[in-house]
Amino acid sequence: MDAFTIGAEKISSRLWLGSSLYPSPKVMGDAIQAASPGFVTVSLRRQSAMQLRQQVSEHGHWHILLQAVATSGSRLLPNTAGCHSAAEAVNLAQLARELFATRWIKLEVIGDDYTLQPHPLQLVEAARELIAQDFIVLPYCTDDLVLCSTLLELGCPAVMPWGAPIGTGRGLMNIYQLKTLRQRLADATLIIDAGIGKPSQAMAAMELGYDAVLLNTAVARAHDPVSMASAFRQAVDAGHMAYQAGLMVEREQAVASTPDIGKPFWQQAEVRL
Repeated sequence: MDAFTIGAEKISSRLWLGSSLYPSPKVMGDAIQAASPGFVTVSLRRQSAMQLRQQVSEHGHWHILLQAVATSGSRLLPNTAGCHSAAEAVNLAQLARELFATRWIKLEVIGDDYTLQPHPLQLVEAARELIAQDFIVLPYCTDDLVLCSTLLELGCPAVMPWGAPIGTGRGLMNIYQLKTLRQRLADATLIIDAGIGKPSQAMAAMELGYDAVLLNTAVARAHDPVSMASAFRQAVDAGHMAYQAGLMVEREQAVASTPDIGKPFWQQAEVRL
């Protein structure tokens, strides 16, 4: 039920998970196993050779991450977190492709350090260049309709608008705009990325018709990350199933669900009103 495609590639799950902020590499690995996410994101940072050797050692962060990704059936999705210019993002994407042997990249170009809002102009510039270099680009962006449309027109197979600023846990702050995106970009693949804090918020995103949800902090900073990962997996599944089943139309007035057969005709009329 969870599988879907981006471009011609099959993605195993509609829940995607980040790999940072966990209390330990083991908890991270266990949470990935519990979530069985379609993608697991990983950030590259400027590090010394000694730090890199420690991370890829038998007990290092990357070793456990790659092992968890392989056994859970997930895909690795490197990202360009921390970049503030198109040139910086392109360079980091090239490094990620060489290190992880993947064309997939989650493109982030931050324009404001306080809100971590993506820089729309630098984002478009970086996406254009990476697509020309044969990357599969999944851009993290705001919920701006024109920006999302532009990124899709450039050749991004999906766009990833935020629900709220990264790490805030505030959920879907602009329901109207997110509904508009889903309606106007009816054939596009849309993934909510950032700001999700509760399983109910992930379910709400799926009930709007979004194709997937990416989150990190809500699981990594939970008291029990492994149980929370499982809760999010179930919430995403339930939200997607509800959208596929067809949600009822909201009404302004109460409408009785009991039958009116056998009631006097004037009461039947009242019920229908």
